[in-house]
Amino acid sequence: MELPSMSFSFQTFLTIHAVILVFQLSLSFSFQSAAAAVLSNEIDKLSLLGFKSQITEDPSGVVDSWNESVHFCQWAGVKCSVRHDRVISLKLKGQRLAGTISAHLGNLSFLNSLDLAENSFHGQIPQELTRLFRIQNLNLSFNLLGGGIPVNLSRCVNLNSLILDHNYLVGQIPHEVGSLTKLVKLYLRNNNLTGTIPASIGNLTSLVELHLSYNNLEGQVPDSVTSLIHLKQLGFSVNSLSGEFPSSLFNLSSLELISLSYNNFSGNLRPGLGNFFPNLQRFYLAQNSFTGSIPSSLANASKLLQLDFPENNFTGSIPVSFGNLEHLFWLNVWSNHLGYGEFDDLKFLDSLANCSNLEFLHIGVNQFGGILPHSIVNLSTHMTKLIITGNRIHGSIPNEISNLVNLDVLSLGYNKINGSIPDSIGRLTNLRTLGLDYSFFSGVIPSSIGNLTKLLYLYMGSNRLEGNIPPTLGNCKQLLYFLLHKNKLSGAIPQQLMSLSSLTIVNVSYNSLTGSLPVDIGNWSHLIALDFSFNNFSGIIPPTIRNCLSLGDFHMQGNSLHGTIPDIGALMDLQFLDLSLNNLSGPIPHFMENLTSLQYLNLSFNDLEGQVPVTGPFSNVSVVVISGNPKLCGGIQDLHLHPCVVQEPKKTQRKHVFSLKFILAIVFVSFFCGPCPICYIPLAEKKFRKQPDDRSTSEHFYPEISYKELRDATGEFSYENLVGSGSFGTVYKGTLGSDGMAVAVKVLNMQHQGAYKSFLAECRALRNIRHRNLVKVITACCGSDYKGNEFKALVFEFMKNGSLEEWLHPKPETQRSSLMILQRINIVVDVASALDYLHHHC
Repeated sequence: MELPSMSFSFQTFLTIHAVILVFQLSLSFSFQSAAAAVLSNEIDKLSLLGFKSQITEDPSGVVDSWNESVHFCQWAGVKCSVRHDRVISLKLKGQRLAGTISAHLGNLSFLNSLDLAENSFHGQIPQELTRLFRIQNLNLSFNLLGGGIPVNLSRCVNLNSLILDHNYLVGQIPHEVGSLTKLVKLYLRNNNLTGTIPASIGNLTSLVELHLSYNNLEGQVPDSVTSLIHLKQLGFSVNSLSGEFPSSLFNLSSLELISLSYNNFSGNLRPGLGNFFPNLQRFYLAQNSFTGSIPSSLANASKLLQLDFPENNFTGSIPVSFGNLEHLFWLNVWSNHLGYGEFDDLKFLDSLANCSNLEFLHIGVNQFGGILPHSIVNLSTHMTKLIITGNRIHGSIPNEISNLVNLDVLSLGYNKINGSIPDSIGRLTNLRTLGLDYSFFSGVIPSSIGNLTKLLYLYMGSNRLEGNIPPTLGNCKQLLYFLLHKNKLSGAIPQQLMSLSSLTIVNVSYNSLTGSLPVDIGNWSHLIALDFSFNNFSGIIPPTIRNCLSLGDFHMQGNSLHGTIPDIGALMDLQFLDLSLNNLSGPIPHFMENLTSLQYLNLSFNDLEGQVPVTGPFSNVSVVVISGNPKLCGGIQDLHLHPCVVQEPKKTQRKHVFSLKFILAIVFVSFFCGPCPICYIPLAEKKFRKQPDDRSTSEHFYPEISYKELRDATGEFSYENLVGSGSFGTVYKGTLGSDGMAVAVKVLNMQHQGAYKSFLAECRALRNIRHRNLVKVITACCGSDYKGNEFKALVFEFMKNGSLEEWLHPKPETQRSSLMILQRINIVVDVASALDYLHHHC
């Protein structure tokens, strides 16, 4: 009876013992797991502190808050798993942190997202990050990271987003990147990567976005790209890739973005190209070498938003079918060979009126001809930029151009567009750029232009505009560029313009502007370039010009300015200064020696006197031009000026009278005889006391020529035909008659005191001159110009062999040898012979 009882007791004991043993084992395992968890958490914490230790700048104090006062899972930018308190995400994007990325981050073994984008981390990407086998998103973009892409990143097989763009990474794209088969986004653009695109990239069959732009990649696009059937965005721009348009793309019907701009692609585009990409929205092919026509089939890609094809070699025209692209807002075909120069080249503009979302249209620098169609005013009212500059378009601007109320850029220049500028242009109150330059616009500048108060850039140069500069332009307070050169504008500079302190470039050269220069020109304190050349300005150069401290280009040549050169010693950025062809007097100021930035200084043909400085820009003969100032002396030897004479008692001075006269005579006559491009003989300074002052016998001595004939002969008295200038007039080269006779035309400046007397004196003298070493007069002109101003000119035979100075001091590019001593003596004898004739036999 006891055996069973004893047996039960033993079994019970065994059972109880087994339970106790299991409990002990479980308790031991729990303690070990807890200890392991505590240890792992401590590793994560230490890894974060290690990362913090290598941050050198933290202006927002983000990681400064990482301390013992709170659990590390609550630190800024840190996210932990709920179950194990392990770090699964570290996001510190855009916190302006600087330093290096710590290798300790490789110990965050549960990390699945690391985002340190938009900071200033430098150094290399730590190799230890390749241990993060759970990581799915790695974003280190917009930093200063260098070195190569870690090859072992291929171990991070769970990556679906690898964003390393906008750094300074170098080397090749590792072929191991093809192992990251779960990648959806791969951004390596804006680095310094080299080599070719690895073929292994075709293994990334899940890829949706691929951006490799702005690197130094070369070679062709690999055929393996055809496997990326889910790809929507492909960015290969700004590299050195080559070949024809990649045929591997034609299988990728999901593509929404194709960007191949700024590479070396070439060849024609397939006529049916648009049929392969029904989902295409943005298509960029800028600056390649594509040829042939733009495929009209692109109109079948009905979702197209942007077509950007500038700087290629496309021919033909813009397909009319593009008018069916109802979502199109950007069309840029600048700088191709589109158009035939024919009347119907612009018919596509009629169809583009159907593109109700069109904002940007650039067809400039092509070969489009025909009349500017009136349908241009029916383009989308969303249009902000309309650029057709640099074609062969003629016609006029429709008054209804004001329909395009949102335009901020209107550029029609470098065409053959004529007529007047419509007053309605003043209704385009959003305009920031108005480009009407190098065309045939005539009439006056409408005063309504003053309504364009947002205007930054005004280009109206090289037209036929006349009248005054509208004072209303003073309302354009933001104006930066003011270019009205090469027109027929007259009158004075409006005082209202002096309030435009924003101006940086002003060019009103080659007009007929008059009056004095504004005394408060110094208000234009931000000027970097000022060109008032070849007008009829008089008076002095305002001293306030010294306030324009940023001035780099300063051109005042070809006016009637007088007085001394003002103190511009503070203009230390001045590089180009031209004050030639004026009536400036006095010495060359010594402060000009300190203008060490000068690359070109022209003070020629004035009335300057005294010693020429020898330091600063005056030490370089290739920088300085001072000819036509006979009272200057000294300077460096290469300027070939006569030495400055020290003042002596009168008896001593008389000994030098003859030699000085002889030197001046040689300079004077050598300009007009022998191998000189003879322009005129300025005998106005000679006194012919015995000649009667009788206009009837002097003005009509030679057969006269009309103002129009001289104007046509000299290309409207253009700067290109300018030979030189003196106190009483300016000399131009011209071509007369059907036989193309070359002449030199001296146009008298009738505003200059004594000009009429000079004209009479020259007529009287020249009717008797007959000498082989003196230029021959052909005819004269007495009348008025087109504005009714008195006009007088003398026409001489043109000497085509160049100036004596060019023969005495030949420049290397002329490949002309210097004169031998015997030739020089002969020239001196010829000069003396002409002088003797003028003084004793004429």
